[in-house]
Amino acid sequence: MNRRKAWPSLRFDFVTGARLGPGKVDLMERVQAVGSIRAAGAAMGMSYRRAWLLADEINRMFTTPVIAAKHGGKAGGGATLTPFGAEVLIRYRAMEARARDVYAEELAWLGANMDGGFEGKAPKAAPGDTDD
Repeated sequence: MNRRKAWPSLRFDFVTGARLGPGKVDLMERVQAVGSIRAAGAAMGMSYRRAWLLADEINRMFTTPVIAAKHGGKAGGGATLTPFGAEVLIRYRAMEARARDVYAEELAWLGANMDGGFEGKAPKAAPGDTDD
């Protein structure tokens, strides 16, 4: 259950035009969990093509690949994070945790002053939240 009323959502914009944010990081995390770009994208409600294009963009952003894909065949395909990709994921999640700590007081204040009747787009669960 989501116990927080507000949390930071980080997106980093690089001078090259590359962007790293929640969507790409969620895809990376799901690839790591399920071992497939197709299944990771489907779990996020995106098409196979969109998931592959996003994975390709993530790989092209860095000098070292983030996601390693195996093509199908008799043994089947699959995908995994490279060691570098796992490190990107760890560092991004660490920055999120730090941001939650740094802005906890301000986020609590903002959350306490939100109109409970407001019906905006339903948020995803905050990173690290689980259903109890």
